[in-house]
Amino acid sequence: MEKIEVSSGKYIPNKKSPKKNNIFVIFILLVIFFFLGMSIMYLYSMNNPTVVTKNRTISETKVTEEAMEDAISKVYDSVLCIEVLNNNGDTISSGTGFVYGKEDKYGYVLTNAHVVSNATNVQGTLSNNKVTSLTILGTDVYTDLAVLRMDLKDVIQVASIGSSSNMKVGNTVFTVGSPMGSTYAGTVTKGILSGKDRLVETSASSNNGITTESFIVKVLQTDAAISPGNSGGPLVNLAGDIIGITSLKLVDEQVEGMGFAIPIEDAMNYVDYLEKGQNIKRPMMGVQILDLTNRYLLYRYGINVDASIEAGVILVKVNAGYPASDAGLKDGDIITKMDGKKIGTTSEFKYELYKHSIGDSVDVTYIRNGKEHKTKVNLNKVSE
Repeated sequence: MEKIEVSSGKYIPNKKSPKKNNIFVIFILLVIFFFLGMSIMYLYSMNNPTVVTKNRTISETKVTEEAMEDAISKVYDSVLCIEVLNNNGDTISSGTGFVYGKEDKYGYVLTNAHVVSNATNVQGTLSNNKVTSLTILGTDVYTDLAVLRMDLKDVIQVASIGSSSNMKVGNTVFTVGSPMGSTYAGTVTKGILSGKDRLVETSASSNNGITTESFIVKVLQTDAAISPGNSGGPLVNLAGDIIGITSLKLVDEQVEGMGFAIPIEDAMNYVDYLEKGQNIKRPMMGVQILDLTNRYLLYRYGINVDASIEAGVILVKVNAGYPASDAGLKDGDIITKMDGKKIGTTSEFKYELYKHSIGDSVDVTYIRNGKEHKTKVNLNKVSE
């Protein structure tokens, strides 16, 4: 029964204040909603991978202008427009490069080998329009890579080197380059990573422009616009890290938006050699080879191939004292497989061979006198 007190002729109920009860209930509800909100945010973050930029974390599923600005600013000032000059100081070709490192007196620039092929006078234009002299330290035609050196005082920014291995098809990427030369230096184009581990056949040319040999390279594919002059520039992810070096563009009337880039991991494997001006060490078999489809040269060498053999490379010459000869291979043998992979062209032969290091061995399947044989070739010789 409720207790009633009498005071000054009035009845006053003696019970606890409802105001205090309401505050306590509100506090409990706030605590519950706080922990519920934190749980929802945690579950969302676990199911939505993020890309970390310089100042913030941006969800890859939500590409904002602010995220792009951060990523671009992280790499933009490291990019140079590279120009090759003739003896009169006129520009005869151009491309793009970026500063990937620095030490003591110098900054180091990566670009494509074909950008500076046969060049003796090379200069770079920085994002602040300052022109700096560039010295070629080393080039490699098979990887289409070149390392150049510049004065440390001219370095504005060093690029952040990332990885293409953790990128997924469909991720946002962009390029920074110099399409059509210095007039449009610093051009940014955006797209997606369209494909990984593409195998593209390309070729090397002599000074007069005649193709001397072809080979296969493993590349990334993107639909970001890549024009003449972009070669050697960076392919960059939304975190502002370089994942590739733009190198090739497939040009065809029926094909649009297919650009290619060398994975940055492959490039960084070779920079130590190129910085020192050393040839990249690759294994060699000691053979001269021809495609079976090259009927003209086969005729010149007096080689007849059974029409039933549709693919392979023929050993025109096997040099004594080299791995192929030591493994029992002879002139006229036709290599059809290496490590179980079918070999149809000289490009495929070199691609499979150059996967190996000095000291490795490779299993070779070949045809001699119409019969299939197998042998193991020990790769104990270095390419010259």
